[in-house]
Amino acid sequence: MAVKPAIPKGTRDFLPEEVAKRTHIFNTIKTAFEKYGFQPIETPSFELSSTLMGKYGDEGDRLIFRILNSGDKLLKADVMALENKELPKFSNSISEKALRYDLTVPFARFVVQHQNELAFPFKRYQIQPVWRADRPQHGRYQEFYQCDADAVGSESLIYEIDFVLLFDEVLSALKIPDFTIKMNNRKILTGIAEVTGESTRIIDLTIALDKLDKIGEEGVINELLIKGISESAIEKMKPLFALTGNNEEKMEVMKTFLISSEVGQKGIEELEFILDNVNDIGLNKAKLEIDFTLARGLNYYTGAIFEVKANGVNMGSICGGGRYDNLTETFGLKNMSGVGISFGADRIYDVLNELQLFPDDSGNNIQVLFVNFGAKEQRRCLKWVQHLRKNGISCELYPSSSKLQKQMKYANDIKAKFVALIGEEEYKNNSIQLKNMETGEQSSVDLNGLLAMIK
Repeated sequence: MAVKPAIPKGTRDFLPEEVAKRTHIFNTIKTAFEKYGFQPIETPSFELSSTLMGKYGDEGDRLIFRILNSGDKLLKADVMALENKELPKFSNSISEKALRYDLTVPFARFVVQHQNELAFPFKRYQIQPVWRADRPQHGRYQEFYQCDADAVGSESLIYEIDFVLLFDEVLSALKIPDFTIKMNNRKILTGIAEVTGESTRIIDLTIALDKLDKIGEEGVINELLIKGISESAIEKMKPLFALTGNNEEKMEVMKTFLISSEVGQKGIEELEFILDNVNDIGLNKAKLEIDFTLARGLNYYTGAIFEVKANGVNMGSICGGGRYDNLTETFGLKNMSGVGISFGADRIYDVLNELQLFPDDSGNNIQVLFVNFGAKEQRRCLKWVQHLRKNGISCELYPSSSKLQKQMKYANDIKAKFVALIGEEEYKNNSIQLKNMETGEQSSVDLNGLLAMIK
C-alpha cells in the first residue's frame, strides 16, 4: 500500500497564488530596505553548532534543530556521555552542524569572517528561511522566513530612528490598518533589576516580565516567585505592571523609579532621543508605545528593543528587533555595536490573509491566454505569443485544441485577464478576438491594437 504523502508539522506547502502573495510581501519589504540604503547578503541554511549554541539562552538553545553527523563521524559519538546522562555533551558529539535559528547570529559570524571586505558602518538586509523546533500552533511555525535589516559598526541611535520609520513604512505599504510599535531598552531592564536588588537575576526577571501581556500580572508574579525572585523585589516592581498614561508620562514615572541606577537612566536617555526624533518626523499609521516590560527574551540585546503587533488580530508579534553591542565579540571581534530588526513574513502573510488585504492582482501573473483552435492557428498564435512576451506581457498558448469550454475554464482557473481567440475568420483577416474576462467585453483587434489594449 502506498504511503499517504505528508509534510512535517510546522511546515507548509504554498500554491502558486500563495507564492505570489508572499512575493508581494517580500518585494514590499525589499523595496523599503533598499530605499534606506541596506545591501543584500545571504548565508548558509545551516551553521556549525558552535556558532549558534549559547547565543539565545537556554530556551533558545532547546529550539535549535541539530543535524545528525553522517558516515564515519557517527563512530565518534561519546557513548559514555550518554550513559552518564550528559545529554548536551552527547549531542555535540553526534552533531557538528545545526539549522539556523535566526539570521542575526549568522550575520555576526559573517561580519567577523568578512570584516576586511566590508565598509563600516555596514548595512545589510537578508530574506531567508529559519528553523525552530517550537510547538506548532497558530502563527508559529517550525520553518518560516525572516526579513532582516541590520546596521553594524556604529553606536548612533540614528539607526534606531530609521528602523522605527521602516516598520511604519513597510506595514503601511502593506495596508495593515492598525499596528503598534512597542519599544523598550535593555538598560532599563538592567536598571529595574538593580533597583529591586536582583542584579544577578536579570535573565529570570526579564523572561517573566516579557510574558505580562500573555499571562497577566498574577502569572508574572507567580513565575518570579518560582524563579526565586524575592517578595520585596516583586513589591517594588508592582507599579510597573499597570503603568498607564502616554509615553512621556510613563517616562517620567520610570525616571523617578530608576533615580539610583546610572545604567537605567542611560536607557531612559536613549529612549527619549528616539522618541523625540520620531515625533518630530511623524509616522504614517503606526502607534509608537513605550512598554517597560518588553524584553524579547534574547540574551544578546543590550540597548533598544522593538516589537510590533497588528491590533485586532489574534496573532503574536509580527516584527521585532533591537540593539546588540557584544554579539561579534563572541566570534573574536570587539567594539562592533549593531542594531537590527526582523519582519516575520509568515505572520504578516497570515494577518493580510485574515484581513483580506492582498491586492486583487497579487496572485495573477498571466495577462493573456491564447485559445488553441488547431495546427494552423496554433502556428500563428505561437508567433504572437512571443511578440507579446518581448513587449513585457505575460501570456501563454493553451497546449492542445481541446473543446473551447475546457480552454475557457482553464482561463478562469488561472485568472487570466484576457483571452485571445484566433479562429478561421481571424486567421484570414490577421486579427484577434480579445475577450476581457472581468467585464465580458469582446473586441476585434490587430496585433498593435492588442498591445495597446493590454498595456
